[in-house]
Amino acid sequence: MELRQLRYLVRTIELGSISQAALDLGVAQSAVSLQIQRLEGELATRLLQRTPSGVVPTDAGLAFLAHAQLALRHADEAMLAARQSRLSGVVSLGLAATTAGVLGVPLLQAMQKQYPDIRIHLVEGMSGHLGQMLNARELDLAILFGAEQARRWSVQHLLDEQLFFVCGAEAGQDELPTTLVAIGDRPLVLPTHRHGLRRVIDTAFAALNRQPNIVAEVDSLTVLMDMVAAGMAASLQPWSALARLPAAGGRLRWSEIADAGTARRNLLCSLSDDELSPAARATRGVLRQVVGQLVEDGRWQGVTKGYLESR
Repeated sequence: MELRQLRYLVRTIELGSISQAALDLGVAQSAVSLQIQRLEGELATRLLQRTPSGVVPTDAGLAFLAHAQLALRHADEAMLAARQSRLSGVVSLGLAATTAGVLGVPLLQAMQKQYPDIRIHLVEGMSGHLGQMLNARELDLAILFGAEQARRWSVQHLLDEQLFFVCGAEAGQDELPTTLVAIGDRPLVLPTHRHGLRRVIDTAFAALNRQPNIVAEVDSLTVLMDMVAAGMAASLQPWSALARLPAAGGRLRWSEIADAGTARRNLLCSLSDDELSPAARATRGVLRQVVGQLVEDGRWQGVTKGYLESR
């Protein structure tokens, strides 16, 4: 039994006409008839009787009507109470620059739609710094690339991002490398050692007993990508680094690195559940939904979804 069926029946009895009820409710007449028939089938009794002047309730319909009206009134009161007490507050969220580029706006749009009274305080920074802020309780949530700093956090494995070799379009149309070995001595601009991405890259090269040819270290994603686009050096970045550059304006080329161990793990970290506000818990749920939708729609490429891993 559905509230929709109760509404259709009650309005039909009140107006004495299925067609008038359909018009009043803004639905097709066939939809009203079908739902009332399904309700009668579920109750195994006739609720309406057709007459030359319209429809009238049967004795069973009259008996059912009063209870249906009461149920609808209670449902309306429940919905009103929910709207009046909807979640509100400020939630502080930390994202790395690459993550913010692909996730920031879609998440804020989803939050405005689902929880308009929750205000998001978005902080963009390096993973290590965001972890320090989370420990200092200056953030409620953050997407980080490691949980070594964790002090009573809830940690969920969100996804893994494969790395891409990114270079300027002026580098020519030769085939781009898809392995670290194939990169050879090509000049690279990378983040400094404080950056979680750099640690992934260094570990991957060390496993091959190789040293990358690093010509510059830059922690500003904007400056780093501008250097790549200008042909000053190539870089190794997750696909999310390209998210703010629609088609990269034809200034960049990229290829996915196939080596094992070159994925950057994204962890959804938050204060422990007993510290987290209802608004922050709601935000965490929406964030996971938005990430899943971005991956499914192909708007966050080069990733594999994670699994729930709390601690």
